[in-house]
Order: sequence, then C-alpha cells, then structure tokens
Amino acid sequence: MTLPEQRWFKSSHSGSEGTACVEVALTPRTVHIRDSKRRDGPHLSIPAPAWAGFLLYAAGG
Repeated sequence: MTLPEQRWFKSSHSGSEGTACVEVALTPRTVHIRDSKRRDGPHLSIPAPAWAGFLLYAAGG
C-alpha cells in the first residue's frame, strides 16, 4: 500500500543502476521502508527509536 501523504526518498546506498533500491519515508513516530520496484507492494513500518538503534548498529557504533 502506498502512503501518499509521506515523502519517499531513495537510500543513498542504493545502486546507481536503479535495480536494487530501497526507499524510506519518515514520520515523527515511524519509518516506512519499501522496495522501489514495488511501490504499491508491501512495506515495513518501524518505530523511529528502533530505526535509530538499527542505524547505530549498522554503522558499527
């Protein structure tokens, strides 16, 4: 399901060829993540604090 009220943006780590892209939409409480090739398909909704923790972990911090 596409969430039109949200502004989606492509991850800076997505491939330049556009074949392996992740898009993210931020809201005050939730981060939404989807595959750019399946914009109308399923997406993940993660609580913002959990996403922040994931980013710290992924960055090695």
